[in-house]
This record gives sequence, C-alpha cells and structure tokens, in this order.
Amino acid sequence: MTTSDAPLMLSVSGLRGIVGRSLTPEVAARFAGCFGAFLRERAGGKATVVLGRDGRAGNAMLHHAALAGLVGAGVDVVDIGVAMTPTVAIATDALAGKSKGAVAGMVLTASHNPQQWNGLKCLLAEDADSFGSAACAPAASIASKIVERFRANTPSFLEWNGIGTVCTDNTADAHHVARVLQAIEEVGLTDDAPALGVGLKFAADSVNASGVQGCQQLLEALGVDEFCHLGNETSGLFPHPPEPTLENLSAPGGLCDAVRENGCAAGFAQDPDADRLALIDERGRYVGEEYTLVLGTLAILESMKRAGQKTQGRTLAANLSTSRMIDDVAARYGCTVLRTAVGEANVVSAMKKDTSIVGGEGNGGVIWPRVTYVRDSLSAMALTIGLIKMFGKPLSQIVADVPAYSIVKRKVDLADTAQAKNAAEKVARHFAKERLDRQDGVRVDIESKRAWLHVRGSNTEPIMRLIAEAPTTEIANHLLDEADRAING
Repeated sequence: MTTSDAPLMLSVSGLRGIVGRSLTPEVAARFAGCFGAFLRERAGGKATVVLGRDGRAGNAMLHHAALAGLVGAGVDVVDIGVAMTPTVAIATDALAGKSKGAVAGMVLTASHNPQQWNGLKCLLAEDADSFGSAACAPAASIASKIVERFRANTPSFLEWNGIGTVCTDNTADAHHVARVLQAIEEVGLTDDAPALGVGLKFAADSVNASGVQGCQQLLEALGVDEFCHLGNETSGLFPHPPEPTLENLSAPGGLCDAVRENGCAAGFAQDPDADRLALIDERGRYVGEEYTLVLGTLAILESMKRAGQKTQGRTLAANLSTSRMIDDVAARYGCTVLRTAVGEANVVSAMKKDTSIVGGEGNGGVIWPRVTYVRDSLSAMALTIGLIKMFGKPLSQIVADVPAYSIVKRKVDLADTAQAKNAAEKVARHFAKERLDRQDGVRVDIESKRAWLHVRGSNTEPIMRLIAEAPTTEIANHLLDEADRAING
C-alpha cells in the first residue's frame, strides 16, 4: 500500500482517509485524543465535545474509536448519534450557551467522498454572535496546531481518574428544525412557518445518511402537502455516488425522475453529512449546487427588504471558486461580496469579522448565521420553499431571472500536492496582466470577458481543481484549455 493508494488527508477540514487502510481505529482515536487534549489545555480546565456521525456504513467503528480518544483525553462527550454536520454545530452552540467550560464539536464524516472514505471534522464554539451562533470549523492557524499535535503523536491521554464522561442526546434534529423555522420568521420570509409549504409537493434524496430524519422533520414542520423521499433508509449504504451532481441525480428512477413523476415544486439532494444541497426544478431539470447559495441569498435579502430591514452597505461572503451570480444578486440590494480562500473556515472567518448577512460556497453550501456558521442543507431547503412562495413563480422561472453564466470544473489527480502550487504559479505568470488573487492557488479575473479562472489544490482530496466561469461554456472551456497549456506547455 502506498500513500497515493490510500492517502490520509489532513487540513483545515480535519482528517480524511480510507477506512481500514489509512484510517484505522488507532488513527481515529489518536486524532480525537489530540483534539481533546488541545481543547482541555486551551481551556485550562473542563472541556465538552458534542459528537455526531453522518451515518455512512462502517462509521460505527470510527464512532467508538473517536469516543474513546476524546474520553481518554479527559473530555466529556455529548453523543448525539447520527446527525448532520450543521446539527452538530447547532447542538454545540446550545451547549456552549449554558456551559462554563470549553465546548466544541466533532463530526465523523467524509462529506461527499465515496463509501470507503471517512473522516473526523472539528468544530469550535467561540465568540458567539447576537443569534447565539458560534460553532464552526477552526481557523487554519488553530487547525494546524491540532494537526501538528497529531503528527507528533502527543494526544496526552489521562489516567483512570481523569477520563471524561459520556451522555446521549436525541433532541438535536428537532432543535435544528425549530431554529430554521424561527429564522425564516425573524427575517421576514414568512409570518407563519408551519404553513409555508402548504399546497406544495417536494422530493428529496438523502442518500441513506444523516439527512434522512432532519429533512423529513423539516418538510413536515413547514406543512408540505406531500413528500417523496428517496434514499431514506438508515443503512448508510449510498444508493448512488453521494456527491449531488447532475450525473448522480439524473439516472433512471433518481431524483430528477421523482420530481417529474410526482408533480413536485422542486427536488432537494443532500450529501451524506447534509451540509450541501443541490436543487432540481419542477420540470425535473438539474439546477445544481451553484444556484443554491444564490437563491438562498436572494430569499434572505428580498425578505429583509420587504420587512424594512437594512441591506444597503452590508456584506456577504463566498470563496474564490463560487459563481459571480452571487455578486449580481448582492448588487441588487446594495451589498458587496467578500471573497475568501476555499474552505468553510475561511468563509466563516470573513463573515464573523464583518458581520455578514449570509455566506457560503458554490458547492451547495449556505451559511446563515441566524441558524449556524456551518453550511446547512435545511436552511437552504426552507429558503428555497420560501422563495417559491414569496415570488409565486415556479423554481425554473426564478432561476431564469438570475443572470446566468456557465461554470466548468475539471480536476487532475495528484501524486504530490506540491504539483498544485507549481501549476498555480505557471497560471499566474501566464495571466500576469489580468487581476490576480493569490489567497488560494490563483484566481484570474478577466473583466473584459466577464469571466474568471481558479486553479488550486483540494483541501480534502489528492487532486488539483481547475474552475472557470464565463457567459458561455465555450469561453469557460477556452480558459481551462489555456490554463492547461500554461501548466503543461
């Protein structure tokens, strides 16, 4: 076995590996122990971790190993079982609001990665805002300390009389749903959240993972008339590749077919830890993840405008790989968009610093501080339903009213992550006359073409990502081809 066959990925997003190969019980317990020891020492005393898992098959092993690592490091654990990543964050915030010690979260998930992958993601709850939201992925500087401790193999396990305790909590999903309903009423999207979905039918695909219960509870709580739920088992076996892409959702009998055949107003596709959401319109056509943040933002800003809440001069946040559609929507309401390096932690850091209304990433991730500082598919669902009701139009028409661009994504397997850095340097030299952003690889903005190009190494997979957006697919592909020639020429 080589590291390229089974890599162990360490980044601001935590740890990911292939179960039984790079990710073993020892590795999981050691990483969790390092996180626990870091928390205890950082707090100078008591620390508690909310622990949840995305439900994928095989992660019961990871759950027991991580639990042992945390408790062995002297940390108390509140185990909420199978739970969405945003649910863990919300439960962490709730505990932090009534605990005197340090509170953090840990999610056992590999997000959209295939079945054989799993991982551990850390959340910190510090500096709560006026909504009580705080928990989020740690900043790069803090994440690097956890990773360094893991690499140095210094988890600092305690003796028998210093180990932590364990308790369980089965109310986390219900609390998450209640928080979403409260948020959509407070922002002015509706004055009666339990009636928002009345008269509408929806379909969803939760890929047999952590979103199953939360998705069902939310749609029921919103009064949805009828709900077709695919991937609603608790087996943790993905019925198709779990990333919510066009290819994975448009197979016969899939979500696109379910929306058409059942006369639904929209379809919602979650990934395994339910922090991302892709949309299907009423015709069964894939809208995609890039529109999720755009439409969620539109729903929030239009609701605020109608409710007389100020939007002028406020900020939003999105990473460098997110569509410029978000800039177009922001401009309608007098807002500006802060651009950050890719990674939820980077977006959230900018949001907290500037008190942004909403933020996220073009992978279907809506971060709405009124609910949580973690990407949240339930918030995105509720905002989409509210948008359909508020505008009184089918989803396809709402999408058509947003200025459209074509975004094309490519990826290249890497044997060495240094290859991505070298590639970005070559692209930067080639496009030296254009506006460059070097926060994360290189982003090239070509205003004369209303287009941009982003080249960077992935934080979570051994690949390099090349993304281009332009008014047409032809122009976007031309930019990617030009970047390829710059890299390999």
